[in-house]
Amino acid sequence: MLMASGTPASAQVAVMVNGEPITNYDIEQRSKLNFMSTHKQPTRQEVIDELIDQKVKIKEAKQFGVDPSVSDIDASFADMSSRMRITPDQLAKSLESQGVRPDTLKARIRADMVWTSLVRGRFKESLQVGEREVAAAAREDKPAEDKPAEAKPGEATNEQGNKETSSESFEYKMQPIVLIVPRGSAPAAVELRQKEAETLRSRVQSCDEANSLFKAMQNAAIREPVTKTSADLPAALRDLLDKTPIGHLTPPETTKQGVEMVALCSRKPTTIDTPQKKAIRDKMFSDKFEAKSKAYLQQVRKAAMIEYR
Repeated sequence: MLMASGTPASAQVAVMVNGEPITNYDIEQRSKLNFMSTHKQPTRQEVIDELIDQKVKIKEAKQFGVDPSVSDIDASFADMSSRMRITPDQLAKSLESQGVRPDTLKARIRADMVWTSLVRGRFKESLQVGEREVAAAAREDKPAEDKPAEAKPGEATNEQGNKETSSESFEYKMQPIVLIVPRGSAPAAVELRQKEAETLRSRVQSCDEANSLFKAMQNAAIREPVTKTSADLPAALRDLLDKTPIGHLTPPETTKQGVEMVALCSRKPTTIDTPQKKAIRDKMFSDKFEAKSKAYLQQVRKAAMIEYR
């Protein structure tokens, strides 16, 4: 009787990929997910191609031992929801409210995760971006006004004769500090801690003083030193640290934890990287990765057994 009743149209197989089915339901689900993500309606063939890619990526990755666990996928799903400032349950309910099963998104996450790991692992050497490549691109990318020019009397120049600019990179040694404010506290309590932070800020003249002071305080914490370069920090924080005298604290900022500041222990020029070079390096790596990924995927798809029903 079950066989006689036939198979629902949504469950019918549309494509077989290396012996694995892609059903009309899979296509419908991915179409809805893509529309949610891009607000554009993909064609049926575009969705089918994406699902075929997903199948061959996962199969190829398994051959090289790249097979994330359920907990890995769930963690990535949770990270995505966190970036959206919602909980995983809220993300799942948002998907379901628009007719998309959470597993549909998790399947896409899994394919992206294994493929990124596989391409990075297999082609690590060819994806590397050399310092000469970055330096050459940085010279080409440099605005005309920043190119070598004759320095005016009294104007500082570097070894190449270029005028010194604010694009110089620094290495910052910092210690984050937080004056804890319990969640749900009244605005008056937050304001009180902000005033306390300003008072303490005027007293601290070194990181040693900051450690002695904040380690002895109740409802306060000073974390271990961290070292970051200009390229690691957002522009707003770089600007703030460049204006802060060594040994002093940055202006207090209210966060979820309470009132936070940063003790600047040192600021030294470095040639490790600059924000410009980091941006160039990231762009060059991304371009190399995309080219290698595309060529590899074409190769894997060509070897796959794909049968349309």
